[in-house]
Amino acid sequence: MTQTAIPFWFFRGGTSRGPYFKRSDLPQDRDTLAKVLIAALGSGHPLNIDGIGGGAAVTTKVAILSRSDDPAADVDYFFAQVSVEDRTVDFKPTCGNILSGVGPAALEMGLVQPTGDVTRVRVLSVNTGARVEAVIETPGGGVRYDGAAAIDGVPGTAAPIYLNFMDVVGSSTGALLPTGSVRDVIDGIEVTCMDVAMPMVIARAADFGLTGYEAAADLDANRDFYARMEPIRVEAGKRMGMGDVSGSVTPKFGLLSEPRAGGTITARYFMPKNCHPTMAVTGSQCLASCVLTPGTVAEGLFSAPKGIPALVTIEHPSGSIDVTVDYANDADGFQLRSAGLLRTARLLARGEVFVPASVWKIG
Repeated sequence: MTQTAIPFWFFRGGTSRGPYFKRSDLPQDRDTLAKVLIAALGSGHPLNIDGIGGGAAVTTKVAILSRSDDPAADVDYFFAQVSVEDRTVDFKPTCGNILSGVGPAALEMGLVQPTGDVTRVRVLSVNTGARVEAVIETPGGGVRYDGAAAIDGVPGTAAPIYLNFMDVVGSSTGALLPTGSVRDVIDGIEVTCMDVAMPMVIARAADFGLTGYEAAADLDANRDFYARMEPIRVEAGKRMGMGDVSGSVTPKFGLLSEPRAGGTITARYFMPKNCHPTMAVTGSQCLASCVLTPGTVAEGLFSAPKGIPALVTIEHPSGSIDVTVDYANDADGFQLRSAGLLRTARLLARGEVFVPASVWKIG
């Protein structure tokens, strides 16, 4: 046979999309795994014409699932970001939108059994060590996909999926503020380098001569901005203890500005070579933490949310996303207990995806 067939489940998870695999159906060594994912998604072409990718960073994401050996988790979730055109795979970050589909996918794969009308799936994010509880509706023993929940960036409504994130502070660098400062100045721009669910470099849009309300496509067309932003991101990565990040998608970059639609703050999130059309789940937690931490670059751009837990509404290019943050802010500084978000997911297809046997052959 000239091709190798690999079982897959194709999900929309939040505002992202991609194939979900069982770990046991893929090669174990990382180099071969990367080659298989590049072939399956069709990386190397702007339309991913020779694979099942969608020609955008939010549609070339992969979830790899297995039963967890950790007694505090049901499922291990290993994430891979496949590039659209560069034929590379980044295994460092995680993705909260794709995580939205992990609970339903684990149930569809038989890795987890339903427990009644509602099933709670404990997920361990292998990439970062974060722990997440996903709450899924399972009436009659099957995953419910239809419902009344709506999220900006996805048409229509679907069944709600509640995600409760724990252990996300310092998930990649080991510290809330990896540089040791609440603000740093890099190339004349003030930034806050923060690591909550996703390491980020956060700045004010106005400092780049932007309003912060630009559409994602307009920002992507502004290559002068990217030429200014990328060296700052790379230098910030070094200061955060992440080494040379020029070939990595982390840390991500974020821009903040004042809200204008009743939210807490407006943000644009970069992946980092293009602007996210909505907002990353992981990024939203980091940005919400930036809002709640005194002295960051967010200071002065928002009215502080009242109460604990705090509801932080982040306006993004397609609407907004709500993050419920349970935290403490005392003499020991900002301490995140958990962050909760509402997402949705839908199973789009299932079957086998084929890769050339020259890339990987079973047996």
